[in-house]
Amino acid sequence: MAKRPKTRTASDVSRSGLQRLEKWKLEDAKARLSEVVRRASTRGPQLVTLRGKEAVVILSAKEFERLSPAKKSKPLVEFLQGLRLREIPLIREPDTGREEIVP
Repeated sequence: MAKRPKTRTASDVSRSGLQRLEKWKLEDAKARLSEVVRRASTRGPQLVTLRGKEAVVILSAKEFERLSPAKKSKPLVEFLQGLRLREIPLIREPDTGREEIVP
């Protein structure tokens, strides 16, 4: 019987992205913080591990701004009120329903 290919979950995809980053043990990152910060700004995000597990990612301020949401959007009610729909003349024709067919 043929094996079905394993489906990738969202956590699998994010883990594969983390594997490409430079890794630092926490104690090394603390001892060489200036270098970690320099590399984050020149080479890209840096992964810091705690007891062998991924803990945090250090990235440049420019990269953080790029990844952050641009601007909070207006609440839906304010958006709809800003459309000024009351100024559009809407006229509804009277409708009495279907014509009754008598056999």
